[in-house]
Amino acid sequence: MENFTLHERLAADTVPLGDLPLCRVLLMRNQLFPWLILVPRRAGAIEIHRLSVVDQMQLTHETSAAAQVLEHLFQPDKINTGALGNMVSQLHIHVIARRRDDPAWPGPVWGSGQGADYAEGEAERLAAAVWRELARFDG
Repeated sequence: MENFTLHERLAADTVPLGDLPLCRVLLMRNQLFPWLILVPRRAGAIEIHRLSVVDQMQLTHETSAAAQVLEHLFQPDKINTGALGNMVSQLHIHVIARRRDDPAWPGPVWGSGQGADYAEGEAERLAAAVWRELARFDG
């Protein structure tokens, strides 16, 4: 995926898990919500509908796999999936496991002001566990 560069804000706010056939997978540094971000490794991508049809299908497959992994690992009440891009225009998909007892429920997590850092090394341990599960899905 030539000329792909991860936006500096996404890099600063996340722990990298690895690369799927299309997307770089990231874990958001917020222990209150199991939260993955998928970033298609396409230079200049800002909108889903501007991806090729093949990439759109792959993005759907990878987003679904991420949701299934979060469901398996965290048994949430709901999976939230969204592509906002108002703060970071680089195309990225949020996949968030939500629980009725989480501090932002029933509202969205972004803009809620709810956040907590992981303990030392915990984000990396969780990222490795999520990646092991995600790597079981075929591309």
